[in-house]
Amino acid sequence: MADPQAVTPGTARTDARRRHDPAVRGFASDNYAGVHPEILAAIALANGGHQVAYGEDVYTEHLQRVMHSHFGPTAEAFPVFNGTGANVTALQALTDRWGAVICAESAHINVDEGGAPERMAGLKLLTVPTPDGKLTPELIDRQAFGWDDEHRAMPQAVSITQNTELGTVYTVDEIRAIVEHAHGLGMKVHLDGARIANAAASLDVPMRAFTNAVGVDVLSFGGTKNGMLAGECVVVLDPGAVRHMKHLRKMSMQLASKMRFVSVQFEALLAKDLWLRNARHSNAMAQRLAEGVRAVDGVEILHPVQANAVFARLPHQVSRRLQERFRFYFWDEAAGDVRWMCSFDTTEDDVDAFVLALKEEMAQG
Repeated sequence: MADPQAVTPGTARTDARRRHDPAVRGFASDNYAGVHPEILAAIALANGGHQVAYGEDVYTEHLQRVMHSHFGPTAEAFPVFNGTGANVTALQALTDRWGAVICAESAHINVDEGGAPERMAGLKLLTVPTPDGKLTPELIDRQAFGWDDEHRAMPQAVSITQNTELGTVYTVDEIRAIVEHAHGLGMKVHLDGARIANAAASLDVPMRAFTNAVGVDVLSFGGTKNGMLAGECVVVLDPGAVRHMKHLRKMSMQLASKMRFVSVQFEALLAKDLWLRNARHSNAMAQRLAEGVRAVDGVEILHPVQANAVFARLPHQVSRRLQERFRFYFWDEAAGDVRWMCSFDTTEDDVDAFVLALKEEMAQG
C-alpha cells in the first residue's frame, strides 16, 4: 500500500500561504529583494534524487570550473552560508592567532558583523578612518607597524570592500597599489566582495581585473545581494596564501550539508551574464534615484553614486515621515544621513514614486 504522506518526485504540495504584499517596495537594502526567477529555476533543477553531501556533489564540482572562467585556473571556491561567515573564514585563513587585519573604520567587518571577526576568528581589527570608505597605502601605514612588538597584535592582512560601504568603488589601479604595498610589507589582501558585481558593472571591467589580476589573495564573493536566495562563497585566488581552508570552513560552522543548492545558485548567476545584468540594472536605478534627488531643494547627496547606493542628508523629520511610506535606514541619524539602496528588481516606477514622495515630504518641511 502506498504511503499516503509520500510526495511523488516532481510534484509539489504545500499548506504555506503568501503572508506579504509583493507590491510593497522599499530602499532599505538589496537584501530585502526576492530571488531572481533564474536562480529559483536553477534550485528546482538541482532538486530530486540524491547527491553526495558536504560539497562532493556534481554542482559544486562544476562551480569550480565556473569560478576558473572568472578568476583563473588557480581559483578555488568554498561556498558558505552568509557574508559574515565568508569574511570570518577568509580572514582566519590569512592570519595567525596573534594576527591583526587592517581595514577601513566603516568596513562591514568592523561595523556590521557583531564582533564576529574578533570573537570567532580570534584576530584583531586595526581600523583607519577614511573619508570615502577607501583605504590607500598611506592610510594603511597608519596601522602597519609593530610586527616585532609582542605588546601589539601583528598586522598580517589588509581587508578592503569593493564596492565600499559608502557606495564608492575602487579603481583597478587603486587596488593594485594597495596589494603591492601590502605584499611589500609582508601582508596578504582580502577583498570583501558582497557587492562585487556592482563594482565590476560600474567600472565596466571583468571581476578578475581588480582581484586575481592585481594580486588579491582571497575574495569573499557575494551573491545574496545580487539575486540569490542564500549563500556566499570564499574564493581562494592564491592557494599559497591560505592554510587549511576546508577545515576552517567546517570549524566556522559554514559547511553546508546540501551544498548543491548553494553551488547551483552561483552557477546560474555566473555561468552566463545574470550577475552582470542584475548589477547593471541596480546601478542604473541608483543613478536614476540620484538624478531625481538632486532636483529636490534641501537634499544633499553625500558620496559619489558609483554603484547601487545613494547616501543623502535631509531634515530628520522628513526622513521619519518618508519612512512611513518607504522602508530605508538612517546611516547617521544624529547628522540626518540616510542610505537608499536599489536592487535587481527595483523598477523605474519604484524610483519615481519614491522621488515624488520625497518632494511631497520636503514641501511640508
